[in-house]
Parts: sequence; structure tokens; C-alpha cells
Amino acid sequence: MKSCITLSLVSSLKGGPWVLWDNLADGFKKAAEFGFDSLELFTDGPKAGAPNELHNLLNQTGMGLGAVGTGAGKVLNGLTLTDKNPDIRAKAISFIRDMIDFGAQYNAPAIIGSMQGSHGEQVSREQAISWLQQSLEELGQHATSRGVTLIYEPLNRYETNLFNHYLDACELLDQLSTNGISLLADLFHMNIEEDDIADSIKKGSKHLGHVHFADSNRRPVGNGHTNMEPIAQALKDVGYEGCISAEAFAWPDPLTAAQTTIDSYKKYFS
Repeated sequence: MKSCITLSLVSSLKGGPWVLWDNLADGFKKAAEFGFDSLELFTDGPKAGAPNELHNLLNQTGMGLGAVGTGAGKVLNGLTLTDKNPDIRAKAISFIRDMIDFGAQYNAPAIIGSMQGSHGEQVSREQAISWLQQSLEELGQHATSRGVTLIYEPLNRYETNLFNHYLDACELLDQLSTNGISLLADLFHMNIEEDDIADSIKKGSKHLGHVHFADSNRRPVGNGHTNMEPIAQALKDVGYEGCISAEAFAWPDPLTAAQTTIDSYKKYFS
């Protein structure tokens, strides 16, 4: 398993669940100093920093790029895969394809979270899921062609009404023909929705591709009431070798949050 910390380059979303903020070079420097293996990026599109800056920083620090988030497509541009407007759905697919290509340059997967959208009013659940499945088929194939996977994230009930439970999302993936989609186990969302997080991870381990490491209140692990020991043991038991990525609030400040996160990672996984 690899320790990973999030860095947002979208200043307008300050206060969101990312530990480090704003400056690519400074973010890499801090992450490397704390001893993280990799860094997960949240950007406003398929770019980060000046030309070649990301490539150079990865080489200089020896870190990996853990993943790239696509959430700006929804938050900044209003794009989802289940919008009633076909033009918006097409733009959403195009945005995600571009993010897949961006991440693939560095062998990093892209993550679909908020861009999955939801159903309601003029879009039935059946129709929304059908559009989501079609999009995942296409995007999964595209990710495979680029040598990476696309990570689908079940969200809690307050953020989507499509798939809230990890094992329900596993069933969704089982129905797809593409092998290019994996799942994200976000411990904050799972704390809200799952009866037993560790059990869900064990039962759905074949689809597990990424882990978001946050406590029950989305603060860095150690500042809430999530019982992390059985979760960590489940990840070890299933042989998970991916990122343990801190998508958490920078509480009480970014540097303290980073230190708390790496200490918790070492406690449970080293």
C-alpha cells in the first residue's frame, strides 16, 4: 500500500476536502517532506502547473501521482453523466476522457465522484443508471486503451441517489463488459452508509482500486470515531496494494492535517 495526500489547485473551492492547496511545487515539496509516497491532484481541468512542471516534480521527488479527480467538471462546469440534456452528458464524457488522458501520462487513474450525477424530477432512476452504465462502458474502454483504470466512487445519500453502498456499486460493475472500471472505497462516505465497512471491503475486494482515508467527520484519521483497525486489517487481508489517499479537510490547518495523516498511515499500515 502507498501513502497518498490530496492537493487542490482550485482556489475557489477553498475549504473542501483536500489537505494541501493551491501551489503545485509547494504541495509536492511538503508531501515529500512528510514522507508521502504519492499525491492525488484535484484540478480545474486536464493540466497542472507550467508545461513539464508536474513531470519534473514527480522525477525530483520520486513520488507517484496517485490519481486525478474529475469533480471540477460538476462543481465548476455543471457537467454530469446523468443530466437530462444530451449535450451536457456528451460534454461530461469529453471532460472525463480528457482527465483520463491527463492522468494516464503519469500512470494515474481518474476518479468519477460527483460527475456521476443523480436521478430525479425529469430523469427516472432507471434512465439515469442506463446513462451511467453506457458512459462507464465507453470511458472504461478508453481508460484501458490508455493503460489505466477509471475509478468509480459510491457517494453518500446526501451527494447522490444513484449508488450509495459499496456492494451495490460492485453489482453495477459486474454488469459491465469493460474491465476498465474499479471502485473507490471512501471511508467518509462508507461511515455514513455501510453497516460494516471492513466486511464490505472484503466482499467487494475484486473491484477495489483506490481508498480515501478520512475519519467519520472527514477530518484526518484520528480526529473522529471511525474504528480504523478492522478496516486496515481488511485491506491487508485482501492484499490491497493501491493508494491510501487522504481526501480530508485541512483541519485544523494543512500542515497539521498532513502530519496527522502520515502518522495514522504509519500506525495502521506500516
